[in-house]
Amino acid sequence: MSADSLAMALPAIFDELVQGSPDPNARTFVLNQGDRGLLESLDRLSAAEASATHGGGASIAAHVDHLRYGLSLLNRWAEGVSPPWPEMDWAASWRRTVVSESEWRILRDELRREASRWAEALGTPRDVSDVEAGWMAGSVAHLAYHLGAIRQIDRATRGPTAEDEASARTK
Repeated sequence: MSADSLAMALPAIFDELVQGSPDPNARTFVLNQGDRGLLESLDRLSAAEASATHGGGASIAAHVDHLRYGLSLLNRWAEGVSPPWPEMDWAASWRRTVVSESEWRILRDELRREASRWAEALGTPRDVSDVEAGWMAGSVAHLAYHLGAIRQIDRATRGPTAEDEASARTK
């Protein structure tokens, strides 16, 4: 595999996780075919559902704020602002556990904006250090982890199963 292949794969996988693959016949890398991805999954939830905690774990709102925050830092880096950033506070995103309907809408809009900016940055060729390449690849894995965590918290966010995917191919 060439570096160019990997450079093309990262944005494609990130986009699939965020935007999904609504076409049941489209090739997918991570999600099942027909999965609508993270953003549409979140749009299915009310603020109360996003704020719910189960067994003392983090709420979906906290996961979303954490993703939004992490992507905003990556976007700062992509715009040329090198870390460390003294005001960086990873713990703050985990303290945002309960949201109102308007806060939930704003949080989803902010995540959508940061994810769109990062998708563009991932798709922009640039010379990077090994550490920076790790941030880029790690951002895709990190997003996949949180998408999975969100889908474990609330079944309404889950995409089609492998059985649904097989059934769609036989129609």
